[in-house]
Amino acid sequence: MMTLNLDALTTTALALLLLGGGVLLKRHSRVLTFLCVPAPVVAGFGFALVIWLLRKLDVLELTLDTALQGPLMVAFFTTVGLGGSLGLLRHGGKTLFIYLGACWALAILQNLVGVGAAGLFNLDPLLGLMAGAVSLEGGFGAAAAFGPVAEGLGAQGAATAALAAATFGMVAGGLLGTPVARWLISRHQLRLDSHNSAELSQLERASQGSVGTLDSATLLRLLTCILVIMVLGFWLGGALDAHLGVVLPSYVGAMFVAIIVRNLNDRMRLLELPDSAISTLGDVSLGLFLTMAMMSLKFWELEQLGLPLLGVLLIQVVIMLLLTLFVLFRLLGRDYDAAVLCAGFMGHGLGATPNAVANMGAVCEHYKVFSYKAFIIVPLCGAVLIDIVALPAITWFINAFAG
Repeated sequence: MMTLNLDALTTTALALLLLGGGVLLKRHSRVLTFLCVPAPVVAGFGFALVIWLLRKLDVLELTLDTALQGPLMVAFFTTVGLGGSLGLLRHGGKTLFIYLGACWALAILQNLVGVGAAGLFNLDPLLGLMAGAVSLEGGFGAAAAFGPVAEGLGAQGAATAALAAATFGMVAGGLLGTPVARWLISRHQLRLDSHNSAELSQLERASQGSVGTLDSATLLRLLTCILVIMVLGFWLGGALDAHLGVVLPSYVGAMFVAIIVRNLNDRMRLLELPDSAISTLGDVSLGLFLTMAMMSLKFWELEQLGLPLLGVLLIQVVIMLLLTLFVLFRLLGRDYDAAVLCAGFMGHGLGATPNAVANMGAVCEHYKVFSYKAFIIVPLCGAVLIDIVALPAITWFINAFAG
């Protein structure tokens, strides 16, 4: 079998080609357009599937260098922060606490379902936990951290099962989130004109002539601003970790700094920050890092899933769908923002925050109405605040069912 290692530059170029292909494919596919499947998911998922087939046929083993994936993700959330004026953030209100409560409840529920479903399939309860919040709400990070712990406590194959379940969750979260929002919006005939004009999509605002264009001077100014904010975000995260012991993901720190910069600039008018130009840079960053995330999926890890573990994961997906469609949507207010939040909830509840962002972006792009509320709440809850309950809950369950 031939082995091919791609460096960071080649991987990024490949991601750009795939993303462009995904955009074209989605544009000419009524099914993909109707379901609001994100273009990065279309491109990255298809590529990862082809690589898996080539590997399975002993034709090619491909290694990608996704070193730029992290910085691109931080850059995207920086552009989100630059679009978050206090006037828009005030709309969060109680929705933030409702959404966070749902995230906490889901972390506990997924562990309960994992243990309970494991009993149905005669699995070790710890293996059931690996198909619970460890790999679903926790994603690859928690799977890599807790899998070896469970294996050390006697659950044979727990580390592999956790990573495989996380891969399954990434795929499921990326494919199901946007159709859920699309169904909610159509089923309940939600009004899209109820949003304030400040919350319209960047595309609509540009068409109204309210924002500038992306010329060379503007590009230089925005790139400088974004990169400086990213560095400040890294420093903020490092300072909080060193002095308070608080671990803050780099992109959340950058988003907070960007919000501060945006609102200070609104008052002092130091820089011209055209919304359409910010949106353009954000779209490119988002598309690239999500394409890299999806094209790096290792489908061969799913082969490690036995039928019992797959059964546990399918039960988790069904429960997640029912919870989102018939409980969370109502709690969040049964409006357009609620539908977009549900798409994000499906994304990080089964996969990871990048899934959530992709889902919400696809919905907003389809309906041409942007939801700043969703783009502020979901990353904050899904990447930071959820761990307040999720990590202690996982630790307790592992200790309770060990041996």
